[in-house]
Amino acid sequence: MANNQHTQQLDASRREDFTRASLRQLRESGRIPAVIYGSQTESLPIHVDAKELAKVSRTGRSEFFDLKVEGGETYPALIKEIQQRGGNVVHVDFQKVSKNKPMRVKVPLHLTGTAEGTKAGGVLQVQATELEVEGLPDDLPPNIEVDVTSLGTGDKLTAADVKLPKGITLIAAEEELLASIVLPRVVEEEVDADTGAESAETAGESDAGDTGTADGNDA
Repeated sequence: MANNQHTQQLDASRREDFTRASLRQLRESGRIPAVIYGSQTESLPIHVDAKELAKVSRTGRSEFFDLKVEGGETYPALIKEIQQRGGNVVHVDFQKVSKNKPMRVKVPLHLTGTAEGTKAGGVLQVQATELEVEGLPDDLPPNIEVDVTSLGTGDKLTAADVKLPKGITLIAAEEELLASIVLPRVVEEEVDADTGAESAETAGESDAGDTGTADGNDA
């Protein structure tokens, strides 16, 4: 069990003005417009401090925290979506969490170990940095460790290969490619060139033999 204690807290204030000018003023003052919603409750427009949001967003997509609304309730929540424009956060969607209801989230992958294939000249290519899973909020891990030590040249790591924590179910497709060991293009080109040269030599020897036989027949 991940023992998700949601010790982090993010303070929020209600949003009363919804004009473009007010949104611009919020962002210029270091605040981010946001909304919190749940399956059985109406959405609540709020705004949060940009710097405090940055701290929570490091783990807030899979590890829930307390979202405390000024003059209102405190909700266990997850970051559902972060909207960006020009590299800046402009809006955030928070989702209320029910501790007794399974949730689908994308959990960061943490690759560990040194792949055997890299020792033979291969390169580890990472195709995915997150894995979609489902579980109760208290069981959701902040990340999932995957040992890539056994991967050799040409090997692939798929979602089905990942050992999930107790209580966590895989939602991503089992065949989803997460990582692979490939040969660098330079090495591949050298192998192709060597193969081509060997083929040319073999063809040349064959042509020479054919010529010699032909000359002998003429004599």
